[in-house]
Amino acid sequence: MEAYDWFAAPPNDNDYAFAHSVLRVNFALGRKNWGLDVELAQPTVLGAPDNAIAPGAAGQLGLGGSYYAANGKERNAAYVFPSKFFLRFRNLGGKEGNRLTLGRFEFIDGTEVTPKDRTLAALKTMRIAHRLLGNFGFSVTGRSADGVDLSLGGPRHANITLAAARPTRGVFQTDGLGELDVAWEYGAWTQPITLGKNPGELRFFAIGYQDVRAVIKTDNRPLAVRQGADRFEDINIGSFGAHYLQVVNTKNAGEWDFLLWGVGQTGTWGLQEHRAGAGAIEAGWQPGAKAIKPWFRLGYFISSGDGNPSDNRHETFFQLLPTPRWYARYPFYNLENVQDVSATAIFRPGTKWNVRSEFHNLSLASRQDFWYQGGGAFQPHTFGYIGRPANGHRALANLVDCSADYQVRRNFAVSLYFAQAWGQSVVRAIYPSGTSSQFGYAEFTYRF
Repeated sequence: MEAYDWFAAPPNDNDYAFAHSVLRVNFALGRKNWGLDVELAQPTVLGAPDNAIAPGAAGQLGLGGSYYAANGKERNAAYVFPSKFFLRFRNLGGKEGNRLTLGRFEFIDGTEVTPKDRTLAALKTMRIAHRLLGNFGFSVTGRSADGVDLSLGGPRHANITLAAARPTRGVFQTDGLGELDVAWEYGAWTQPITLGKNPGELRFFAIGYQDVRAVIKTDNRPLAVRQGADRFEDINIGSFGAHYLQVVNTKNAGEWDFLLWGVGQTGTWGLQEHRAGAGAIEAGWQPGAKAIKPWFRLGYFISSGDGNPSDNRHETFFQLLPTPRWYARYPFYNLENVQDVSATAIFRPGTKWNVRSEFHNLSLASRQDFWYQGGGAFQPHTFGYIGRPANGHRALANLVDCSADYQVRRNFAVSLYFAQAWGQSVVRAIYPSGTSSQFGYAEFTYRF
């Protein structure tokens, strides 16, 4: 169950609730050196709001409007399709850890290796994975990939991963059966690093991305320009980056961790050259309080925006096909043209609870660019990103949220989430009638 009180745009409905569910049934056959995996997904959307799309820049008033638009303007929608269908060959060349996957599978960048150190593994899951390629797991349908994935090496040694695929449809659309005219190629080298007894990790990666759909691109150029010849020109982008993680254990001051992540992009954006980039720096501290196991973190992220809509260069960082909610837990923004100063507090009392709260001060990198939302292509005829004009402003919003995850039983979990956003000058220029917004959900997961 999701509930929204989006920034106000009367007379349209910004205050509503709706429900969605997904049933996944998996069939697996495992042998020593190979395996077959087939998963059927049955997503359902119930009661999506039919008046949550405002004209002009106000647009979709929360993800309820996104679900309604993506499913042919139907309030209720459902479908059944294979979300996974792959063969996996293991122990290639007689070496443990080498594997080849062929077919339909989920792919998440940054997850090639799972470190044995718990802090390092948690950092990769929370703060590295999903930034550029993800399964869009918080939406009802999600995203899979049809292609090939080769991984050589394991957690104790250097790992080389090579993959290429075409993303499936889905995300907010319940029909996730078909592919899109989009392709990506991925290569990464991941090396574990140990400084004394302190574990770390270094990864270099490269991603090629091509979108040959004849859709109107979302950027800060005039609509007439984007509707013209540019609509039929491809997007072809290369992303080149790295991350470095380090955990430092101290005798009396607890455990510290440090994160660096950065990427540069080059290529073509329709008729324009594409040059962009993004980077993150974060630090965390886990004091020795065993009862509640606290973890405090500070972070800074910035991505490039486009400062001149009239030149021949597109400079907005493009997030490719991520899972936006991993880094925007209230996903009214993403990692494009944004500056994010954040603080996080995590408490883990016992083995069943995980409580997490975050603060974000959000601003736009360029006041001449857009405030972006979305997570990439998911339909043949819609671009996959929404852009709202900054109107010469930079201050976007302040956000505070809190989540609680409780493992009731081994096969049953409950998650609760609530967020409050206070819109600043960018939001006020578009939503003068109401600049605060709330989002909450309750999620129940049962495995059988």
